[in-house]
Amino acid sequence: MARPVLKWVGGKRRLIEEIIRLFPSDYPERTYHEPFFGGGALFFHLEPIRGSINDVNKRLINFYRVLRDNPDELIEIASKYTYEKDEYYRLRDRFNEGPLEDVEDAAILLYLNKTGFNGLYRVNSKGEYNVPFGKYKSPRIVDVKRIQLASSILKKIEINSERFYSVAKYAKKGDIVYFDPPYLPVSDTSDFTAYSRAGFGYDDHMLLKDTCVELHEKGVLFVQSNSHVQPILDLYEAIDGFRVETVQMNRSINSNASKRGEVNEVLITNMPESC
Repeated sequence: MARPVLKWVGGKRRLIEEIIRLFPSDYPERTYHEPFFGGGALFFHLEPIRGSINDVNKRLINFYRVLRDNPDELIEIASKYTYEKDEYYRLRDRFNEGPLEDVEDAAILLYLNKTGFNGLYRVNSKGEYNVPFGKYKSPRIVDVKRIQLASSILKKIEINSERFYSVAKYAKKGDIVYFDPPYLPVSDTSDFTAYSRAGFGYDDHMLLKDTCVELHEKGVLFVQSNSHVQPILDLYEAIDGFRVETVQMNRSINSNASKRGEVNEVLITNMPESC
């Protein structure tokens, strides 16, 4: 079974079985699309035979294209980097100064992801990566087997960097789409969506709802994960053919330690219960 190459805040590793439980039994044979890709925990678990991935973070998408098309060069360059504080800030500066060749950009992103604080991807208002050096005992920057396996899976996949609703152009009747959008915050201080310069507000969630309705009308199956907040429930609970299920997730990242632990989230889907 494949695993994500990058660490990613908001990854769905702990929610995978709950999501798959909603899928039809023949899901391994279906085309799969993921418009908010991030670290791709569900994607790599599923190992789809065909489909598409997408993210608005263009440097992240460049990483996955390099991972798919040039894994050996990615391994070669990233293996030269050392886990040292001075090296980290030197490469972070180079990453920010750019522009870089695609493979070097991807290699530095991999390095920063494995050695930066908490595996965050965060940029400031200028679009500069500003995550500080992370303290680890012995971080594994280049996992050759994981990279090679991920590359082989991606060979069959179209990789895009567009707005999420572009999936409606690709998805066909019977396909499966998984949406993992930046969650509508439970509170004003719980927003961990600053991995790209573009925000994602309530209007975007309304547009996402419209996209789900469009896919439903085309016969495309979807699952969306989101926060358990009243505005999200109000958007979806009254739509014919949709259902909203509450699941518990363990939240390990929060600036307030007392707010870590189990929280309610929702899975929104048009999958028939008989699936």
